Amino acid sequence: MTDGVIIFAHGSRVESANEAVRTVARDLARAMGGARVIAAFLELGVPDMEGAADRLAADGVDRIIVVPYFLTLGLHMERDLPVLVKRIEERHTGVRVEVAPPLDGHPALTTMLLDRVRTTMG
Repeated sequence: MTDGVIIFAHGSRVESANEAVRTVARDLARAMGGARVIAAFLELGVPDMEGAADRLAADGVDRIIVVPYFLTLGLHMERDLPVLVKRIEERHTGVRVEVAPPLDGHPALTTMLLDRVRTTMG
């Protein structure tokens, strides 16, 4: 099985914010030994989710793991993401799509917040 990963973010009119997500995707790809990892955006960024899935499918992946770059299970996760996943699975019948949970609840989140507090406090 050949896997690909999509880091799925909202997207922003501030291009540097979109580029920050692309940087995370590149860093994850390196950490995974050169795996196929692409940032994708719900809106206001390129590529969109379907475009990223098209690129991965063209590269021969047969499973796409979507990692939401969202803190909580909100409207985009509950409403928009399932529709996009369904479209991708219909468009690429040989590709299975799996969705990871949002970042909320991950034990490292508290550690990261603590680091930010300590850094700010000096």
